[in-house]
Amino acid sequence: MAKQDDAIATVSKEAPQRARAGSAEDVLQSERLDFVDLVPENRPRSQSLKGFDDCYTDIVDYIIRCTHKIWDERDVGLIYTHYTNNCVLYGTMGTMYNREDVVRDTIQRLVSFPERRGMATQVIWNGNDRDGFYTSHLVTGSGRYTQNGHFGRANGRPFVSRTVADCMIFENKIYREWVVADQMAIAQQLGLDVQAYAEKIARTKLAQGLKSLDIGETGLMLGQYPPAEQADLSIAHNDIERETLQWLHDVWNRKMFGRIRQVYAPTVMYHGPLMKELYGTSAVTHQVIGLVGSLPDAKFAPQHVCSVPCVEGGTKVAVRWVMEGHHLGYGGIESFGDPTGKRVQVMGMSHYHYKDGRIVDEWTVYDELSMLVQIKLAQLADAPAACEALAAE
Repeated sequence: MAKQDDAIATVSKEAPQRARAGSAEDVLQSERLDFVDLVPENRPRSQSLKGFDDCYTDIVDYIIRCTHKIWDERDVGLIYTHYTNNCVLYGTMGTMYNREDVVRDTIQRLVSFPERRGMATQVIWNGNDRDGFYTSHLVTGSGRYTQNGHFGRANGRPFVSRTVADCMIFENKIYREWVVADQMAIAQQLGLDVQAYAEKIARTKLAQGLKSLDIGETGLMLGQYPPAEQADLSIAHNDIERETLQWLHDVWNRKMFGRIRQVYAPTVMYHGPLMKELYGTSAVTHQVIGLVGSLPDAKFAPQHVCSVPCVEGGTKVAVRWVMEGHHLGYGGIESFGDPTGKRVQVMGMSHYHYKDGRIVDEWTVYDELSMLVQIKLAQLADAPAACEALAAE
């Protein structure tokens, strides 16, 4: 344990070295810059971007500028030059497999929220123009529900929510993307009956022939073995990423919740789902146990990790992860109600800010609405079988 703590306390030297290879100390960071400084005019390129449009000066400029143009300036047609025709977009309610579906989905969301604005909170990235870039882009969106759309009849209510989009990019085009939007936060702020709304979505999915929303599956244990002591670190690029994967494994899979006090600063701020803003290690511990309590047999499986040195000091680390388990207990997901035993998959994104050896900020996004829809969908899919069983009696 002491070796793990010492490694976390020493901010990785590998991350800045890797970053300098791509001129990362000159790459824009969103934390302290106004929007006009994040999409600069007449700025020379700080990074090699072979194949990218001339207006982009580095990979952060690219992801922030093109997102703003598509969503806030309504230049939806840029999707044709910024996504491949066979792009795959993984979302918490399903997967899209081509560019036209991305265009259609974007327009539908703009229909519902014509006043929405998305503000870049931070971008954590790795890669280069030779091998391709990976970006994890945290956005804070706000607006009002002023036009009838996928949430039903418009009521003019305001909302604020967080979204993280992870993108794989090569020569100006996104070819794979994972999006986690906190739709439950929006639904609650709009005053919707979330149980009825989730069942409506579930019925639509069932009518399409779906019985589950598969976003990846993992297994907690094989046979009667306990969780492995050591995490799989093969996706990490440096020490701080390896240490992040190890303590995540300790906390989520080994249920060693006491590790949170060792890894997080006493003054940590937790920015979580449903726009929660919490303080201190006890609050973080409560959030973790709350999710594990709802899905006590779940396996936590990181899918990608990257990191960048931060202008605020320290290092920021982004982790995309999947949990898969069954609703077997009571926990912090209040909308679930009594345990149903149904299988639930969670796709989540977390950004961690390490400073002076500990985490001082965490941003985590997963969608409770997606989880509730999965439970409703499984219950609806079971209904015909239950009726048949009763009839047979």
